[in-house]
Amino acid sequence: MDYSVGQVAGFAGVTVRTLHHYDEIGLLVPSERSHAGHRRYSDADLDRLQQVLFYRELGFPLDEVASLLDDPEADPRAHLRRRHEVLTARIARLQEMAAAVETAMEAKKMGINLTPEEKFEVFGDHDPDQYAEEAERRWGGTEAYREARRRSASYTKDDWKRINGELDAIHARMAELLAQGVAADSDAAMDGAEEHRRFISRHHYTCSHELHTCLGEMYVTDERFTAFYEAVRPGLAVFTRDAIRANAARHS
Repeated sequence: MDYSVGQVAGFAGVTVRTLHHYDEIGLLVPSERSHAGHRRYSDADLDRLQQVLFYRELGFPLDEVASLLDDPEADPRAHLRRRHEVLTARIARLQEMAAAVETAMEAKKMGINLTPEEKFEVFGDHDPDQYAEEAERRWGGTEAYREARRRSASYTKDDWKRINGELDAIHARMAELLAQGVAADSDAAMDGAEEHRRFISRHHYTCSHELHTCLGEMYVTDERFTAFYEAVRPGLAVFTRDAIRANAARHS
């Protein structure tokens, strides 16, 4: 059987223009042409297209895809190893960005009084001001929000570095408990949750166990918070939420 360019585009989920381009650069040349000169693709052509799309999905440039498919000396495993390294580095960068977004969200929720240079030094290249409107909308009517802004307005750059360092240490200890297989309702995990609650009360606003439980739920339901915790250690968002719940029950 053979297929028209429109049929193949529909099968593969690509545009006709893409198939024309692949033909023009010699990456996927249809096996036949109709009497009118229209492209006709065979089953073998479809198999090749499937391979092309596989490598494209992995991020390979078209010239490398052609090399993999046409060069008998090409080593697909070597190419895949290099691509794996690139993807791993990209994942690490995205995790760093997620952590920076989390820090920026927390910072804007609390209110920050820093110069642009100091904000960059503390929070990196993610401006916490971009979350001002959302923070105001979600928490602006609460006493906790007003208290946090009053406290945070006086914090210096060094204060924020110290506060962020304390929070990082708490997250690291919780991640280590998770890595060790400690249960979320164990004394150690509940103590870590209590330390987290007291940290918030000490630096930002009075955080009751009830309010802390609401925060724990947000760490799981808000994908931005979840991404931050998952970047620290996979499963940490749910583990932290469950430890906070258990700790609140312990103090009820």
